[in-house]
Amino acid sequence: MTDAEIPDIDTDTTEWDSDSYDGSHSFVYEYGADVLDLLDPEAGERILDLGCGTGHLTQQIAERGADVVGVDRSAAMLERARATYPEREFVRADARTLALVDSFDAVFSNAALHWIRDRDQDAALESIADALEPGGRLVAELGGTGNVDAIVAAVRAELAARGYAVDVPWYFPSVGEYASRLESCGFEVRYARLFDRPTELEDGENGLAAWLELFGEELFASVPEDEREAVVEAVEDRLREKLFDDGTWTADYRRLRVVAVIPSVNGSDETV
Repeated sequence: MTDAEIPDIDTDTTEWDSDSYDGSHSFVYEYGADVLDLLDPEAGERILDLGCGTGHLTQQIAERGADVVGVDRSAAMLERARATYPEREFVRADARTLALVDSFDAVFSNAALHWIRDRDQDAALESIADALEPGGRLVAELGGTGNVDAIVAAVRAELAARGYAVDVPWYFPSVGEYASRLESCGFEVRYARLFDRPTELEDGENGLAAWLELFGEELFASVPEDEREAVVEAVEDRLREKLFDDGTWTADYRRLRVVAVIPSVNGSDETV
């Protein structure tokens, strides 16, 4: 699939700022190092990095000897990835309709699957399953139930007070919910863990506003552009006592890590 063949993406209008992602929000891929250890790629394995962003974890997978392909929907992210790692292969594609020519021993995904809405999760997981060889594994981290609840609640309250609707673009499942979903799409779940991971944001006083600008644009879709700064400041006021301390904002992250396998025909795979 070439970039020109990407299907229309319903109502998703997220535009990624690759400079900000690699700068003050580099924690996204830096925390992915632990998930990479869970993947434990081996030399010669063919691995798909789904939601590869600017390609830093794709490169780390390659450095462990695997044959890796990075996939993302964002043209801006892929442009940065290709410029930074020209020796790597990056493809623009939608997780729900991968339709890639080759199959893979593993699919790796860090902080990407929660951007696929509830209604599209099964399509994405079935697409991932189709991309895997029998015995292949999905190793992923995504936001879990309760992720950024305080931030979302403050945005909801402030927008409601001003008469605006809020559209939450993320899917944050529980262990049981996601395990059942994976099983219904043909996976066997080998590992699943939900945990708190409070995450300090960079940029000091501006940390939360910068986070909302990069990741929360869709939350404010109903707010006129000329009012957004005032709304964000009001959201900061609502959260300051809980999430701001000693000059630093801390986002109330909760993460879900999973390892799930497509059963081999003879059931003898030895994954995790």
